[in-house]
Amino acid sequence: MASAAEQMAANLSWGALGKATDLRARIFFTIGLLIIYRLGTYIPVPGIDGDALRQFMERAGQGLGGMLNLFTGGAISRMGIFALGIMPYISASIIVQLLGSMYAPWQALKKEGEAGRKKLNQYTRYGTVALAIFQAYGVAVSLQGGGLAHSPGPFFIASSVITLVGGTLFLMWIGEQITARGIGNGVSLIIFVGIVAEIPAAIAQFFAQGRSGALSTPVILGVIVMVVAVICFVVFMERALRKIHIQYPRRQVGMKVYDGGSSHLPIKVNPAGVIPAIFASSILLLPTTIGTFSGGGSNPVFSFIAAYMSNGQPLHMLFLALMIVFFSYFYTLNVSFKVDEVAENLKNQNGFIPGIRPGKKSEEYLQYVVVRILVLGSAYLVAVSLLPEFLIARVGLPFYFGGTSVLIVVSVTMDTIQQIQSHLLAHQYEGLIEKSQLRSKKRTTTPKAPARR
Repeated sequence: MASAAEQMAANLSWGALGKATDLRARIFFTIGLLIIYRLGTYIPVPGIDGDALRQFMERAGQGLGGMLNLFTGGAISRMGIFALGIMPYISASIIVQLLGSMYAPWQALKKEGEAGRKKLNQYTRYGTVALAIFQAYGVAVSLQGGGLAHSPGPFFIASSVITLVGGTLFLMWIGEQITARGIGNGVSLIIFVGIVAEIPAAIAQFFAQGRSGALSTPVILGVIVMVVAVICFVVFMERALRKIHIQYPRRQVGMKVYDGGSSHLPIKVNPAGVIPAIFASSILLLPTTIGTFSGGGSNPVFSFIAAYMSNGQPLHMLFLALMIVFFSYFYTLNVSFKVDEVAENLKNQNGFIPGIRPGKKSEEYLQYVVVRILVLGSAYLVAVSLLPEFLIARVGLPFYFGGTSVLIVVSVTMDTIQQIQSHLLAHQYEGLIEKSQLRSKKRTTTPKAPARR
């Protein structure tokens, strides 16, 4: 039988959005910041030769340039001030989280609660600045070496580095503001909006290939069916749960005795969501950003990156698959579902798993279940991320039809809608509480009838 909360959630009406002023303000705030982000992608870095850059990106669009465009919302194809995107911030977050699990002083910071979290966030910002400077300098030197600058020299490199680093830090601030005062995860929404904004151009390019005869009609229909099938599969897997039965014993509070109850502990098949795919792609972007703009050249490292790490190459797919699996386990066990904390909370609430002792045994059982679930969850992420890549590499489809882009769009959309529903449900609860308080006030202020004499 459904609980009162589940019944209220099922009867939730989107018409309540007009009455939820706080939620409406959050949505408008988020949309406003995302519009500012999109406008910034069209503001070019000073000193760039636009014609030469356009010709270069046309040649690199189906390789690493497509990957860079995917995560920067097309800013790198126009060399806008947000050309580095949010990836330095994501890379710094990965490094801080890894060190937070292995470096003893940072492990102690994680246990200090809010103060420790603020300190780690500060380290993440410092790491973002360092990575952005390194990446911006590499891009500026590569642009100058590739003949894409109007006036090459130290002034061009300095102005490019300052502009690109400033753009990344501004995006970091936008992401944090959206997470704190808006709706959804700010970083994920920035990537989501960048992908969605470029999808119409990708669709136009896709059908233009069909009109020119580059793609046959069966291939076009097959791609459409594939995209729909991948979307349905992602929705199904993101909503899939493994429920663990939890039992609560009978308890006595004062003179009252409460009967024991039961509930379920839901564990998602993919607890980490889209984060592993974003993390893995951001790691690949660190070396490939410079490799793309260098064009290979005589440098053997850049030549190797251009030849073997481009989209659709076996080495690229192998690294992407391994990193997705690694981050699926790492992010789940260290961030999204900490089995030790869950087991401790169950013990504090006098809850237990039938047949399993509370405490250490429950933690071991949860660890066993989560590790087995992640085999399926990580395999699902790898399959969705890699299977369309073969078609992109073999058929020459636009990069925006890839599995990673579909996974990000669908997952971020579902998470954002879920947050909006949570805010609407909270607003509905507040309305019920206000009504009950008004009723109680009316009852207490009702004058008593005069007593009979």
